[in-house]
Amino acid sequence: MILQFDPNQSFQLDAIKSIVDLFEGQPLNQSELDFTFLDTSLQFSETGVGNRIVLNDEQILKNLQSVQKQNGIEPISKKLDGMHFSVEMETGTGKTYVYLRTIYELNKNYGFKKFVIVVPSVAIREGVIKNLQITHEHFQNLYDKTPVNFEVYDSRKVSNLRSFATNNNIQILVINIDSFAKDENIINKPNDKLTGKKPIEFIQYTNPIVIVDEPQNMETSIRKKAIKNLNYYCTLRYSATHTNFYNLVYSLNPVQAYDLGLVKHIEVDSVVSENDFNDAFISLEIVSSTATRTSARIRIIQNTDKGVIKKAVSVKVGDDLFKLSNYREIYKNGYIINEIDVSNECISLSNGDDIFVGESRGGITDEIMKFQIEKTIEEHFKKERILQKKGIKVLSLFFIDRVANYRKYDELGNLLKGKFAVWFEEIFNKYTEKSAYKDLIPFSIKEVHNGYFAQDKKGHFKDSQKAAKSQADIDTFKLIMKEKEKLLDSDEPLRFIFSHSALREGWDNPNVFQICTLNETKSELKKRQEIGRGLRLSVNQEGERIFDNNINRLTVIANESYEDFAKQLQKEIEDDCGVSFKGRIKNKQDRVKVEYRKGFELDENFKEIWKRIKYKTTYCVNYQTSNLVDKASKAIKDMPEITETFIKFTKKLLKYEYEGVDGDLKGTKKIYIKSSFSIPDILNYIQNKTGLTRFTILQILKNSSRLPDSLTNPQLFMDFVAEKINKVLNDLIIDGIKYEKIGNKEYEMHLFEEDEINIYLDRLKFEVKNNKKTIYDNIIPLDSNVEYEFAKECETRDDIEFYFKLPFWFHIKTPIGKYNPDWALIKKNETKVYFVAETKSEGQQLRESETQKIKCGKAHFREFEDVTFKGPVSRVSDLD
Repeated sequence: MILQFDPNQSFQLDAIKSIVDLFEGQPLNQSELDFTFLDTSLQFSETGVGNRIVLNDEQILKNLQSVQKQNGIEPISKKLDGMHFSVEMETGTGKTYVYLRTIYELNKNYGFKKFVIVVPSVAIREGVIKNLQITHEHFQNLYDKTPVNFEVYDSRKVSNLRSFATNNNIQILVINIDSFAKDENIINKPNDKLTGKKPIEFIQYTNPIVIVDEPQNMETSIRKKAIKNLNYYCTLRYSATHTNFYNLVYSLNPVQAYDLGLVKHIEVDSVVSENDFNDAFISLEIVSSTATRTSARIRIIQNTDKGVIKKAVSVKVGDDLFKLSNYREIYKNGYIINEIDVSNECISLSNGDDIFVGESRGGITDEIMKFQIEKTIEEHFKKERILQKKGIKVLSLFFIDRVANYRKYDELGNLLKGKFAVWFEEIFNKYTEKSAYKDLIPFSIKEVHNGYFAQDKKGHFKDSQKAAKSQADIDTFKLIMKEKEKLLDSDEPLRFIFSHSALREGWDNPNVFQICTLNETKSELKKRQEIGRGLRLSVNQEGERIFDNNINRLTVIANESYEDFAKQLQKEIEDDCGVSFKGRIKNKQDRVKVEYRKGFELDENFKEIWKRIKYKTTYCVNYQTSNLVDKASKAIKDMPEITETFIKFTKKLLKYEYEGVDGDLKGTKKIYIKSSFSIPDILNYIQNKTGLTRFTILQILKNSSRLPDSLTNPQLFMDFVAEKINKVLNDLIIDGIKYEKIGNKEYEMHLFEEDEINIYLDRLKFEVKNNKKTIYDNIIPLDSNVEYEFAKECETRDDIEFYFKLPFWFHIKTPIGKYNPDWALIKKNETKVYFVAETKSEGQQLRESETQKIKCGKAHFREFEDVTFKGPVSRVSDLD
């Protein structure tokens, strides 16, 4: 499989443009820094190529403020917080794609060539390299085969850094922060292979643009100093969970990503025990020590004023669990803490039992975990049955805290099944024997499940450490990344993946639909980390992204209540991002199926309207060049004044106040600089930005009477002109669009059969009372209150004979993306009128893209006989 990448996702283009616009005014022909490093002992010199930025801080700040205003970011920065710029993007929305494409855009627009990507861990490093590999051909096609070299820093091959400094192509170096954070790192020490130079000097010479992936992991003073030592021009910081938002330029937080359908919707299927208080339950969560004592945190059953509950308590050697449980009889004999062994992470009880961290005694822990596995397999089969026909492979992911629970070894070193593997195969076989699922997965049971674990020197599987820095862990990450596309192929048998919970960052797979965390204690994973492995939108067998919210549903099988899971996830999002996620995590038990009315396809009213609107179309664009010249000339004529470069002086008297250091303005002064510069090829620059011919651009500039401004500040002039032309061009393209039917191509009826819709009880919906007027039997899923009122009117009004919400797959192609109209209906007065309608609240301010898509909808339905498109409307009476 080859993954396909959509180059026109507006939210990604907005994030890319936000960074590119920071350097507005930077001349393309002045962005290369030539330098020479000299070897005095050999009288040898070599020329290198770096980045050169000529913009001053004031222009950068002005650009930053403009970008922030455009993106609705508040507060607007009053001063630069260093040369660091932050982009917030939720997990699964293509953060790595965005910053890799930003590299190409910065090169295309300004000529920058040297980039360093700093990562905090091996897992993320392997993920970046994988993305560089799978996006390479895509970017080569987008950017006219622009030469680019990328590599991972290897301390055994430091001489490669010389080519990073000297090569004239785009150079991308991926490096782990731990490779250069300490003085004793090889990169920071003089090296004979580099004629006594420190390898890091070859990076420093280039004045690189540094991209920091997951910067919240690099906020210590040592790591910040290490990044500064790269001698960057600026840092671009990308994360979903920033600690500090330095000069925030773009934000796509979890709520926005969820509401826009850019990530999977999340539902929780909780598996918890109730009234399980009959055994002496103990689980060991953590052991710790100080200079004078050892302690442990355990969970036991305790008598309280509110009844009997499981509660975490801190214990030391000599503590009696009978007393700590408030005298529960089940702890009366043999439950004194005899020893706390921190090095081996275990405690010993007076009854001779040893309990290790992550283990438990008593209760029904095994029963809960076995039932979690069953719920995961059951949900997997249900989704596989539906999605297999759509060419979408289903994956399920199990996080486990002890590898021995899945794979273990006997005394001779022979590999055996752990209890999880035994339970899995037993339950899987049970479901394959059910008639609904028989032959659904045509592979042997040994082929459908496997684990990704670190290995020791003997090749035996072992638990990964939380830091996951060993060579064994590195090899495990490489295996996961290497097989990313293979796992998506339906012909690859593997569908159920077991992974150690420490290997939870830096990798994911878009077709993970179930995540189950099998811990012998309550999961300590951060919920955002837990769901992050499955948030990305799924892909089909052609590698195309799927945008159907009804398909993109991630089910988390949790060993805690839905309320506890949701509460914790909401708290993490609010702590990390400062936004509320309330109401967006769903309880699987509240999921209901939207039923189509049996035989609706034979209803005469449905047949009448469907035969009129079911055809697919294509479009062409027609506009008069003379009209473009006139409108663009006027827009450029009305541009703001183009000013010369100036130096601004500001004098302030410092004041020390309780709130901090402030100042009173004492004076300002501007000095305009009459500098000499070479005039760039203006027509070529604007042509690259707009795609118009040089002749047309020249006509526009002549007619605008603003061409002399190009001598005042060429770069500012060209950027303003390109922006104005593109705005006019976009409007003309939409206004001049023309649709035509594609032969007999149509939306086929079987799509209704395959369109199994599930919604949650708390979602906005309309309960159907008269199902003879629509295709739905029970409920209509809705997106807004205005849709609810519209559906209510349609059902109760006598002049509406038939109505239904158009399915998600009924979309119209437009130059700015797909458009899905809201309603199809039949209205009868003297005659029948067939409508397609777009509903919006009265007085609602529409985004420009929404308005343009509605215009395209009108143009599309003009080609259909007896069909009238109306939009936006807020009530049925607006159709008249």
